[in-house]
Amino acid sequence: MIESRLSTLLEAGFTDRLDERDKTLLARRALLKAVDEKPPFYLPTSWWYVVPGKSYEGLFAALGLHDPVPVTFSEGLDVSDLPFRSDAVPVFVTPEIDGWRLIYGNLDSAVGWDWDDMMGAVERLSAHCGEAQMFFEDIAGGADVWVVAEAGRIRRRYARESSPEWVGDPLPWETRAVDDEDFDPEFDEAEPNAGTTYAMTACEYLSVHPTPVDEDAEIRGHGWLALSAPGVGHEGLEDLAR
Repeated sequence: MIESRLSTLLEAGFTDRLDERDKTLLARRALLKAVDEKPPFYLPTSWWYVVPGKSYEGLFAALGLHDPVPVTFSEGLDVSDLPFRSDAVPVFVTPEIDGWRLIYGNLDSAVGWDWDDMMGAVERLSAHCGEAQMFFEDIAGGADVWVVAEAGRIRRRYARESSPEWVGDPLPWETRAVDDEDFDPEFDEAEPNAGTTYAMTACEYLSVHPTPVDEDAEIRGHGWLALSAPGVGHEGLEDLAR
């Protein structure tokens, strides 16, 4: 099954008809095709979640994702351009990268743009998977967010849009603003818990930097495409047959 056939599978709505045997065959196919896939892989870096590879299965329930289909890394990279049916948008779960799985693609539809939706998703992911991270970067809009959650609660968060905000105590690897060599307490002001800024800096310390996932990364298993709605079905096949 080449990538055009994967698109047809999604567009036709057959993903909810795959049984365990089908998924086993597709998983074998993805692993075989992965042999020919060589890093680096460049993942879009506007918004993504991260969960541990050992406990990633809980992410599907946490985000309300259904009917996962085994795919290669390269196929998942095109998630935002893949067809979908009945508002059941596909979301990509990467293969395991240095012990972590990244979740991205169509999150604006699958999770929602509302702040509470975004934060609720990382909390649920941490409740189901033990821990979770979220990273968001909008250079044009001036927004930058990174979040660490454990056991259903946010442990540490940095968020900036109009002004920076820190939640929780600095993590061991962070450089506190008040400890920076250029900080002068006589003239400068900083929150006591102000630490590392920028999502693209934090992800290097916390899990995986996605641009790129280079040849030194340990990549294991296959990826998944999962849909944001269940039971899409396969009605209207006559349109595909024309």
